[in-house]
Amino acid sequence: MKEFELKYGCNPNQKPAKIYMHDASELPIEILNGKPGYINFLDAFNSWQLVKEIKDVLGVPAATSFKHVSPTSAAIGVPMSDSLKKACFVDDIEGLDNSPLATAYARARGTDRMSSFGDWIALSDVCDKTTAEIIKREVSDGIIAPGYTDEALDILKSKRKGTYNIVKISPDYVPEEIECKQVYGITFEQGRNNFSINDELFSEIVTENKKIPTSAKRDLTIALITLKYTQSNSVCYAVDGQAIGVGAGQQSRIHCTRLAGNKADIWHLRQHKKVLELPFLDTVSRPNRDNCIDVYISDDYEDILADGVWQDFFKTKPEAFTKDEKKAYLAGIKGVALGSDAFFPFGDNIERAARSGVSYIAQPGGSVRDENVIEACNKYKMTMAFTHMRLFHH
Repeated sequence: MKEFELKYGCNPNQKPAKIYMHDASELPIEILNGKPGYINFLDAFNSWQLVKEIKDVLGVPAATSFKHVSPTSAAIGVPMSDSLKKACFVDDIEGLDNSPLATAYARARGTDRMSSFGDWIALSDVCDKTTAEIIKREVSDGIIAPGYTDEALDILKSKRKGTYNIVKISPDYVPEEIECKQVYGITFEQGRNNFSINDELFSEIVTENKKIPTSAKRDLTIALITLKYTQSNSVCYAVDGQAIGVGAGQQSRIHCTRLAGNKADIWHLRQHKKVLELPFLDTVSRPNRDNCIDVYISDDYEDILADGVWQDFFKTKPEAFTKDEKKAYLAGIKGVALGSDAFFPFGDNIERAARSGVSYIAQPGGSVRDENVIEACNKYKMTMAFTHMRLFHH
């Protein structure tokens, strides 16, 4: 297939629309089901690069959940605790522990479930039955992977009344070194961002604390690769083999840090005993559970616990999750890694990161206020490495 005609571009009024190779060669994809659109393919090709790179660097199956050309999370296939399985709504998935790929997607989808509603999925490996079973019951637009088992393909084809978008991409495809795009009729050309992210990036440690354990290097690697395919400005928090908070597309870096930190906090709070034991009615759908949990964790919890309201969602009225309880729970969180796609201009980013349990940071450095940022890290005994590599993506 040398070209694929799309229904429309970013918006219904933008016609005609299609994808094709600039050199008139065959597209490196097969469309196995559905009819993906313009934004679907933007998500597909960006998300595929992310999981492929994580797999290439770490050697572990990877998955990501993408929305509007930025990841909500990315994760690798490492074992999940019972509480995390429950928080991600996958504690009933048979065979989950035997499929690293399914574990990776369960983590990625479970990180920021509000943002992942209607996501695009990318998998680094052939989609198996267990992974497809998780995807089957989530609201999703489509998936890209290097292949699918027969069982997995049958399961996925049953989604959305048979219209679910399923794309197979050649794992051997290597894009040209020079890439082009047009804006306002003007062509932009640049070399692809083939910069390799690995442990060497964390060798220049500028803080008093010089310790970065292997697990933190893994998490920093995941954070930086995630940022490489996230709309800038962007900041990513990661822990336990997954991105737990992504702040993307903000004009101010502190806003990225706050947004990503708030998402990381919610990820942690979803695993609190009070949240895990919420007595939902059996009739409450998965998206409505997500909405309820989001409100319950927030300062507006009374909106869901008010008389005449809680009865629509719960068997019994839950106790409030107070601000002091949440603050105390989050105060015990440590060991989180944080990556930034450009330098931190002020120490306020570090102050905010500290409230979300950040212990390890990787950022380019190069600000005139680097000493202020380093001083803030030293205050919290954080370890920070200067990578000297910016990772803007637009």
